[in-house]
Order: sequence, then C-alpha cells, then structure tokens
Amino acid sequence: MNVRWPNKKNVIRIGAALFALFLLIQLVPYGRDHANPPTTQEPKWDSQATRQTFFRVCKNCHSNETEWPWYSNIAPTSWLVQYDVDEGRSEFNVSEWGRARNKGDEAAHEVREGHMPPWYYLPPHPEARLTKAERKEYARGLALTFGEKGEKERKK
Repeated sequence: MNVRWPNKKNVIRIGAALFALFLLIQLVPYGRDHANPPTTQEPKWDSQATRQTFFRVCKNCHSNETEWPWYSNIAPTSWLVQYDVDEGRSEFNVSEWGRARNKGDEAAHEVREGHMPPWYYLPPHPEARLTKAERKEYARGLALTFGEKGEKERKK
C-alpha cells in the first residue's frame, strides 16, 4: 500500500492560512464584554450551605459575579463563554432577583437530572463537580429556596 503524503509547501500554506484565520477572528468583538453588573438583590436562600454551593458551582453563568478565565479572551472560545454567560443570566440570575422573571423553579430539577452544570463546563472547572450526595442535598436546597416547577403535577 502506497500512502501519498501532502508536500511540504502545501502543509505550510494550509498552516499559514489557518493561523491567519485565527488572527482574523480575534477582531470579532463578540465575547469580550466581560461585564459584571452590580448585584441588586439575591434570593432568600434556605441555608448558607445552598448559597455556598451555588456560588461554587453555578455563579459563573447564573450571577453577575462571573470569574472570566483567560481563555474567555481568545476567539472562538470567547464566543462560547460569552454565549453561555448571556444565556445563563437571561434564564436565571441570582444577582438580579425580583427584577425579572427568573427560572429558579427549574434549578432543582436541572441539578437533580444532571443537566446542570453542563458536562463541558466541568473539565476547566473541577470545583463545580458534585458527588451524588452533594447533588441530592444541593437540589433539595434549591427546591426549598426557589420552589419547583410542576411540583403539584409530580405529587399526583
């Protein structure tokens, strides 16, 4: 079997083109607005433990206290981080509690089912990993703090 490798000039051209593209996408302004607006009001937490777990696991996307990692300054990862923070804050933001409708009543279910935190968030944020026991206790605390959507239907 005879394998034909690309010639050296083509490999260099492709590499240079990819590097140029990488440099060009750095000019896209989206993903660099690392604003953390002031906290206006927090919810009444059921316990300090629930609040501490929330700020360890969820604050980067669901509060105005986001810690922006170094890779949030480099496209295209900056686009993904900015999108996740924008989306997370629009759905559920504990720093602006009472200002707009927050979907806090879905938080316990999302944590219990393992949907939050999302799998792709965990490798760069090992502090957000929850053991089964932590997940159960945290979901209970979220339910006590925010209630649960569809709670009446589940009890039937």
